[in-house]
Amino acid sequence: MLNIDLHCHSNVSDGILPPAEVVARAAANGVHALALTDHDDVSGIAAAQAAADDAGLTLIAGVEISVSWGGQTVHIVGLRIDPTHPELAAGLHRIRLGRIERAQRMGVDLAQSGIDGAYEGATSHAANKQMVGRTHFARWLVAQGHAPDMRTTFKRFLTRGNPGYVEHEWTSLENAVGWIRASGGIAVIAHPGRYAFTARELHLLLDAFRALSGEGIEVITGSHHPSEYGKFADLARAFSLKASRGADFHAPGEGIDIGRLPALPHYCQPVWQGWPELAAHFSPSMA
Repeated sequence: MLNIDLHCHSNVSDGILPPAEVVARAAANGVHALALTDHDDVSGIAAAQAAADDAGLTLIAGVEISVSWGGQTVHIVGLRIDPTHPELAAGLHRIRLGRIERAQRMGVDLAQSGIDGAYEGATSHAANKQMVGRTHFARWLVAQGHAPDMRTTFKRFLTRGNPGYVEHEWTSLENAVGWIRASGGIAVIAHPGRYAFTARELHLLLDAFRALSGEGIEVITGSHHPSEYGKFADLARAFSLKASRGADFHAPGEGIDIGRLPALPHYCQPVWQGWPELAAHFSPSMA
């Protein structure tokens, strides 16, 4: 059985490891195919591809696009994209400009709550200064002793109703899916269990996504509790969406490691089914 992980981050966005080290870790963990899906940035893909070639691992070019929908932030993963496509590149550039402005406002909000220097501190944790985000703020807050770990930090700060959370308008669902498809990629809804939607709102999101020719949904992900896997597998089937699997890896010791997730439920249609770049990993015993 192939070990396929289609969601992870490097220090190009809010991961800790450089792209080549992410690939090396995946290879060491027995991953056959890996998608690098940094937030709103594809500049790590070339280094990841070179490392994947050396490691004998199949790299899937990817991205995770920030979207505003239904009053919440939703993430759409693009898989098998062309990272050089001009429409995709221009759209991601606009999002990154908005990220800088949001991070500055987060720093101001934390200062008003008595926590000074947060923006500068978060920036010091970001290798890519255009991509300062909540995870960088969280790491700085932990380092400063404001919370014992990342999970607690997000509960106390950076989420709606808490210090450091600011409203921000990302791109639209239509834009994100359109950019991915224009670049030849496949659009997948990331970690649907993380969104605070009612069942009806989630169904409306899936309807809208399908109407835009979105194709997949993450069923097995580091953001889902094992008790949720069946729920999202059933939703994938009900909405005729292909199922994806990805750890959403950011750093060693933060959540589930690359390639350490269980297999998809047997009745799901994998999003990677039929991808020719995976053929080299199949042996006659896998047929």
